[in-house]
Amino acid sequence: MDKVILTPLKQIHTPKGDVFHGMKKSDVGYDGFGEAYFSTVNKGQIKGWKKHTKMTLNIVVISGEIEFVIYDDSTEEFKNVKLSLNNYQRLTVKPGVWMAFKGLENNSILLNIASIEHNPEESENVSIEKINYEW
Repeated sequence: MDKVILTPLKQIHTPKGDVFHGMKKSDVGYDGFGEAYFSTVNKGQIKGWKKHTKMTLNIVVISGEIEFVIYDDSTEEFKNVKLSLNNYQRLTVKPGVWMAFKGLENNSILLNIASIEHNPEESENVSIEKINYEW
C-alpha cells in the first residue's frame, strides 16, 4: 500500500532514562508540521474509521500496544500493523485511506505528529461496522 510507510525508530538506552526518537523533518514521511497530540485507547476498544483528505499522520506508540488497520477502498486492500515499545516504529499514513485502531493493552498511548492542524471538515468518519474487518 503506497500511502503507508513504516519506519523503524531509534531507542537510546541510558542509565538515567531512555530516549525514544519520534521524527525529524529530514525523515521519509515528513510532510510538514501542523500539530502534535497524544491519544489514549482502552484495552479492547476500537477507534475509527476515519479518512483524511489532506492530513498526513505520523503515529508512534509510546505506551502499551495498539493494532492499526488501514484500508484503501480504491483497491480493497487492508494493511495491519501492531506497534508498541517492543516494535518501536513510526506509522506514516498519507491522506486518502481509512484507518481504525484497537487497544491491545491497558494504558495504550499514541503520539500523532500531524502535517496540518486538526480541521473537522478535512476528514470523513464512518461507523466501525461500515468497513468489513474481522477484529
